[in-house]
Amino acid sequence: MTGALPARLRGTVLPAVLTPMDGRGAVDFDALAAYAAKLDAAPVGGFAVWAHTGRGLYLSAADRARVLRTWRAATDKPLVAGAGVPRDLAPATVADAEAAVEAMAVTAAGLGADAVMVYPLAALADRPDGHARAVRLHERVARASGLPVLGFFLHGEAGGYEYPPALVRDLLALPDALGLKLATLDRAMACQDAIRTARATDRLVVTGEDRMFGPSLMWGADTALVGIAAARAELTTAVLDAWRAADHTAFVRASARLDRFAEATFLSPIEGYVQRMHWAAVWEGLLPESAAHDPYGPELPRAERDRVVRCLAELAADGA
Repeated sequence: MTGALPARLRGTVLPAVLTPMDGRGAVDFDALAAYAAKLDAAPVGGFAVWAHTGRGLYLSAADRARVLRTWRAATDKPLVAGAGVPRDLAPATVADAEAAVEAMAVTAAGLGADAVMVYPLAALADRPDGHARAVRLHERVARASGLPVLGFFLHGEAGGYEYPPALVRDLLALPDALGLKLATLDRAMACQDAIRTARATDRLVVTGEDRMFGPSLMWGADTALVGIAAARAELTTAVLDAWRAADHTAFVRASARLDRFAEATFLSPIEGYVQRMHWAAVWEGLLPESAAHDPYGPELPRAERDRVVRCLAELAADGA
């Protein structure tokens, strides 16, 4: 089922894209269409929609569908759609939650997604049958949607849980497994262990490590799906391209530049990163001010925005 998609994605960056919203939390679809057109011109391999950066689980079903349609109309590049439990649902059982994940994946397939990224179900973390159920969930999603599935090792602050190496191995042994995305935040050892396990397969090893981007490539990741590329995507692609070209001088410089941006955007409170990326997108001319609001994250002081803008200005002055 994966077909040519792994070869098409390997070695590329997929931005986890923003969803432009106004001050009331309404999606600005005109701004979204313009944003999609601008990002499609960047040297990226595809896009991740309905991801955490785009607040995919928080959107209404109608808005989610329109978001994916907008991206499908804007690009011929692959779209990886997040599939999880929407926040407006309150599943009574784990089985209900699993059914919700499957339904979201089926919807994504019908709207033109090329693959689905399965959000982890944190409720499985401490269950005796959690490992087996996680594997079956990925099988179920692939079968129902007809799409390749990307596993998602997501840190607990964003609603996930740690995938032990045995679970990584079993997920990637599935015939429809596209690969594994890692977003461990700051857990270097867990990231290294998962990458080592994934590298023993032929699946994609996808870094989502905004604060450990360069190191995750050195540990063995070969592709990227990151929120930090939702604005100023070229900062991210420069790092991956230099690493794959074995241009270590360029890699060190590009990685240091990306780290400076990550330090200004991915910090405590970590859920504030979505708003910080919206501010960066405004500075970059990707979004209008009126559509750069994240109603689902924490309130941030003005000094936070000043820090993001100052960082981008300094990076621009140092050379794009």
